[in-house]
Amino acid sequence: MKLTLPPPLLFLLSGAFMYFLPQIYPLVFPFYLILPLIALAFIIGAMSLMSFYQAKTTITPINPHKTSALVTDGIYRFTRNPMYLSLALLLCAWAMYLSHLLAWLGLPLFVCIINYLQIIPEEKVLEEKFGQNYLQYKKQVRRWI
Repeated sequence: MKLTLPPPLLFLLSGAFMYFLPQIYPLVFPFYLILPLIALAFIIGAMSLMSFYQAKTTITPINPHKTSALVTDGIYRFTRNPMYLSLALLLCAWAMYLSHLLAWLGLPLFVCIINYLQIIPEEKVLEEKFGQNYLQYKKQVRRWI
């Protein structure tokens, strides 16, 4: 199965959706809360990419059949989807920056869309490719956190 919408595009569309929502009920977050969240997102993203490079497997989410190794170490001991988690954290920081209640609607929208359009199809492919090893990994490590 080939997936058609890359997660970074889904992330950008969610961020644009958040930006264009009506700005009602202001919420103000200081930068000292936003910046560490952005840093955490980049650290998690970098750690996940490093794990994939070390395992010599593809980082491209569009065609999960090209996956050549099941990565279960490093950051993948704590979350099965650290790349998507890092994007969700960036959307949290974006919602904080936008400073209004409706902006937060983009986060559950992104999580639902990425689960349905990306993660579930990826998991089916990984189950086919890695069988019992992947099923055991799924039992041990949560999807998000």
